[in-house]
This record gives sequence, structure tokens and C-alpha cells, in this order.
Amino acid sequence: MGFFIVIIVIILVMIPMAIRIVQEYDRGVVFFLGRCTGIRGPGLIPLIPFFERMVQVSLRTVTMEIPSQKIITKDNVSIDIAAVAYYHIVDPKKSVLAIENIYEAVNQISQTTVRNVVGQFVLDQLLSKTADINTQIKNVIDLHTEPWGVQVTAVEIKDITLPDNMQRAMAKEAEAERERRAKIVAAEGEFQAAVKLGEAADIISKHPVALQLRTLQTMSEISTEKNSTIIFPAQFMNTVSDAIKTLRADSSVR
Repeated sequence: MGFFIVIIVIILVMIPMAIRIVQEYDRGVVFFLGRCTGIRGPGLIPLIPFFERMVQVSLRTVTMEIPSQKIITKDNVSIDIAAVAYYHIVDPKKSVLAIENIYEAVNQISQTTVRNVVGQFVLDQLLSKTADINTQIKNVIDLHTEPWGVQVTAVEIKDITLPDNMQRAMAKEAEAERERRAKIVAAEGEFQAAVKLGEAADIISKHPVALQLRTLQTMSEISTEKNSTIIFPAQFMNTVSDAIKTLRADSSVR
């Protein structure tokens, strides 16, 4: 009776060692007496107890924070940059055999690459060409991690911290740029108004009566402001009489 109890206990102990369950998003790298025999999974994986050992590797995308670090740009501006990288394992066998700690390795190579790539650009390029710099960083990291069975899908610079004096200088530059654009817009408006006034003057010079009609319209607009005094220039009265004579001449002809 005691013998059977021992056998049952041994079987119960060996079952977890002989049977493993691998999830859909995982793969198992199996070793037989220390030698890699292949990749198994997902599903129920039978193993030979004491002879086979399995290391599970996740194939899901990993979001890795690249901590903020001080970087000197090409134009000698000291900035702090933080980024984030996304990667996943495409070859479980390489990720187990070629590198000891895949997360730490990718993190360290990412920090070094961000520092080296960003240092090749001036500050204006860093702020205006962030997408191109992200792509360049991703390609460099992916080149280093390919022998480890890792593929980097994206790298994004998420925070750029500038020194206070540089922020003030950029604010002044932006304000000066806005003032320059405002002055250009105002000058263009004056130019267009001058062109239109010149065209109007050419038309009025051909039709003297039009000037008087315009004067009457202006006076009508003045009267709407409830002014009590309206001044008529003497030249206006002469031209009004001329206009009346012209109208009478036209009516007599008809």
C-alpha cells in the first residue's frame, strides 16, 4: 500500500514537469540535455521530465520607456529627451540563445542610439523633423537587435525639454516672426488699397459728375452720425451747378 502511495506522489510531482501549456501569444524553446531542439507551441506541450527544459518567450509587442537623458545637439544646445520604443520578438530561438536579458539589452542600445542620432542634428531640425529622426533611430536600433531575433516597430520622441534661456529666446523669435508677418500683411493691404484708389481716380477723372456723387454719398454718411454742422466746399457748389446745367442740357436734347 505504501508503495502505491509513493508511485502516486511521484506521478503527481512529475505531471507539472512533463506537461506545459503555452499560450497563443507565447512560444516555448525546448532544450534536451542542454541542447536546443526547437520551438513548440502554442497549446499542450509534453516534455520528458529531468531531460527536457522549456523556456517560454512572449511574442507580444513590448512598450519600453527610454528614460530622459541629457543630449548636446550639433549646435551645442543642451536638452533633455525622453522617448518610447515598441518592439516584439520574431525569432524566439535567437532571443534565448543570442542574448541573456533581451529587455535590458534593447533598452541600453536604445538609449545609446537616441543620444548618438539626436547629437547629429541642430535644434531647429530636431523640432521640425521629429518624424524623420524617429525613423532614423528606429532603423539603427533595429539593425542592432536583428541578430537577437527582435524587430523594432516604432520609436517616438515624446518629450523635449529645453533650457529656460533657450525657451525665452525662441519665444522672442516667434514674436518677432509674427510681427514681421503682420507688417507684411498690412503693407500688402495698403498696396492693394492704393491700386484700387488709383483705378477709382482714373475713372472719376473721366466722369467729373461721379466725384460729386461720391461727395454727396459721403455727406449722407456723415449726416447719419447726427452731426449738426456740415461744411460745403465752394468748389463743390460750383461743380453742383455745372452738374445741374449738364442735366438740363441732356433733358433739352431729349
